[in-house]
Amino acid sequence: MQKLKLQSTVRWWAWLIALILGAVLVMGTQHDAVFYHDPILKVTAVQHQKPTKITDNFQNEDWQTRQTLTGHLLNGQYRGRSLTISNTYSASGAMDQRYRVGSQLFVVLHHHAGQLSATVKGYKRDTALVFMLWLVVGLLLLIMRFSGLMAFLSVAANGVLFLLAILLNGSTQGAQVLWIFGSLAVVFAALTLWLVLGRTRQMLITLATTLGGTLCAILVALLVFHVTHEKGMFYESMQYVTQLPRPLFLAETLLGSLGAVMDESTDIISSLYALKRERPELTSMQIFKSGRQIGSTIMGPLINVLFFIFVADTFPMALLYLKNGNSWGYTFSMNMSMGVVQSLISGIGIVLAVPLASYLASRWLPKEVRA
Repeated sequence: MQKLKLQSTVRWWAWLIALILGAVLVMGTQHDAVFYHDPILKVTAVQHQKPTKITDNFQNEDWQTRQTLTGHLLNGQYRGRSLTISNTYSASGAMDQRYRVGSQLFVVLHHHAGQLSATVKGYKRDTALVFMLWLVVGLLLLIMRFSGLMAFLSVAANGVLFLLAILLNGSTQGAQVLWIFGSLAVVFAALTLWLVLGRTRQMLITLATTLGGTLCAILVALLVFHVTHEKGMFYESMQYVTQLPRPLFLAETLLGSLGAVMDESTDIISSLYALKRERPELTSMQIFKSGRQIGSTIMGPLINVLFFIFVADTFPMALLYLKNGNSWGYTFSMNMSMGVVQSLISGIGIVLAVPLASYLASRWLPKEVRA
């Protein structure tokens, strides 16, 4: 009884410390302008002019408003200097932004005839980012406790590895992008599963299934590309590509498929472990059939999740294309075609992972699983 009371007290203090630390970080980002190199302006007053209606060649209507921003610089050699900036924003907000009193903005300073002026680059958003990060970490620790901490550590470690891979790819001018991110995919999977599942046989089965399912999906895609001579692959629709687009597309697809296959493999094998723990008398064939049943249940929702993520990513730009007189075919080719191909390849990996996870689990699961 005393031990439980002590654990409850420790948790209470841990949550209190996390709450205070998060509040300090969020408040700190509102006063950290001195650490930035780019000038930052805090808006203290806003004046709006009367909105004006605009119409383009395709009869799209919008409303534009001109606003005058008054504020003072928070950093740099002109710190404390007051400035007045003009900004124009639209009701749609497609290509511009409305600013309000209290906003902190990155600006570009201009010197002309001894006068100092500025133009707005965009919002300073670190406060919102830090708040969301603190909220995610707090919920993980509050709900999942140690497992949540391991999940957060895996994301943080993968983020660092991804940054290093981007720097390495930049140093090679993109010549080895597929090999770099292919190796990174193996490290991603091994590190994530090790942190979440530990050094167990379950982790090894899940890792083998994840890598096997992802590899099979990529091989099937390459075979289809070879047979069809990549007809309908609009690599020119990939935005801001300054390197060879095909290896970069395959690297994107590899990482996207890896996450989906890992999610499904973890669910199937964890469920089979729990089933084997409850019913140790199950044979290998029964475990295989159970794995297929579990996979068929989660396969559909997982593919739909990937599709919804893809649609959400392309929906705004597709609307702009359609509203500006482009046909459905051209809009699909320039915005959706590559995403559909990636979704299909990930779907192939999800489907192939079901029998692979079931087979490996039926062969490698120990005869007796400890509770």
